[in-house]
Amino acid sequence: MRVFLASIPLPGATIVIVGEGSAAAAKARLFDGSGAEVRWFAGPAAQAEDAIARWPAEMDLDAARLVFIAVADPDLRDRVAAWGRARGAQVNVVDQPALSDFHTPALIDRDGVVVGIATGGVAPVLAREVRSRVEAALPAGLDRLARLAEGLRQTVIATLPDFTARRRFWEAAFRGPARDLAVEGRTADARRHMLRLLNTDAAPPGVVHLVGAGPGDPELLTLKALRALQDADVIVHDRLVPTAILDRARRDAHRIYVGKQRNDHSVPQAEIADLLIAEARQGHRVVRLKGGDPFVFGRGGEELEAVRAAGVDVVVVPGITAALGCAAAAGIPLTYRDQAQAVTFVTAETRPGGVEADWSALSAPNHTLAVYMGVSGARTVQDRLISGGRDPRTPVAIIENGSRPDQRTFTGRLEDLAELVRREAVASPALLVVGEVAAWAEAVGSRHSEEAAA
Repeated sequence: MRVFLASIPLPGATIVIVGEGSAAAAKARLFDGSGAEVRWFAGPAAQAEDAIARWPAEMDLDAARLVFIAVADPDLRDRVAAWGRARGAQVNVVDQPALSDFHTPALIDRDGVVVGIATGGVAPVLAREVRSRVEAALPAGLDRLARLAEGLRQTVIATLPDFTARRRFWEAAFRGPARDLAVEGRTADARRHMLRLLNTDAAPPGVVHLVGAGPGDPELLTLKALRALQDADVIVHDRLVPTAILDRARRDAHRIYVGKQRNDHSVPQAEIADLLIAEARQGHRVVRLKGGDPFVFGRGGEELEAVRAAGVDVVVVPGITAALGCAAAAGIPLTYRDQAQAVTFVTAETRPGGVEADWSALSAPNHTLAVYMGVSGARTVQDRLISGGRDPRTPVAIIENGSRPDQRTFTGRLEDLAELVRREAVASPALLVVGEVAAWAEAVGSRHSEEAAA
């Protein structure tokens, strides 16, 4: 974060504006109805009725909280800025970010709710563009909801001394019928609904959400997954979830890492299930965040079974699994007329004593094979498919860190798969794609086996 947006209470604050013309007038209008005392010094030729027709003296900056300067004279500009800073005021020199202590964000004003979008002063037009998009999504009556919350704040604090309980009350109030009633202008009905909600004795039960985080690109999160992350009290996440996705979660959520990799399970599966159950029984909203989709080679089914057996509510939020996300990022259609009439997801790893995949059945032509966890077993995949009848010249693609900024894609033939993995030092997470459609892998940002061998 390069810019921190602070919320400054305006009632009773002194705002000094120095300048003439439209820029200074816009700053003066910005604080209309704010409750602040605005002193606008527009010079001897001032025409506006609410402007003072002179430049400020040093004493005019006494008690100033914010100072806006929009003048062409550098001497006057620097003098006023120095006076303001000497009195502890924050100074903004309009359109000159390098000379300013703060920058004015693009604002969405809903009275009690104010949203600011800032770019550190380097791209104000971009900030205004973002503002227009956000503003369209906010209901016009949002200020009524904020005023209603202000009036009930002390009652809620007295009724619910526990911070977590208060947060949950407000979340329920702001997402349910009370919000809709307030936005429609039916504030009395909204207040009654909030009070009924407040007087409900039963604490909300805990719940576990099994959430698929997708292949790694935060923009591939579903809206439901994002909402679950932002509501979570506890996030139990694995190794394949990047920081860019965890950063979408509520900042005060407790994060617990339970990552696994080959031959290194930091937390045994049974303990993960016990952890989810224990946290939910404390009344927490728990998100079990898993790379890809929780039900595709993610052991989500085992966790679902355990949580249900414990009598805890559980919600499954699907995610884009690696085969879909990585193939799309590499430009590979998993099915394609005349090249692939079927696609199969298979894992190259089986648990000790487990049944190995039927590689003969998976070796049919015109059939795409998406192999999960296949890096360490690339030689086995190669040999089993060729032994099962797959043409050794069948195209293959290896997609490492698919959909992420550090994605690498390599292509070659099935008979060279293990050597390609070794030569390019491919590391997990990586998806192996075997089939005619693998030849579609985009060359941009990719390397092909012929190039690597040169």
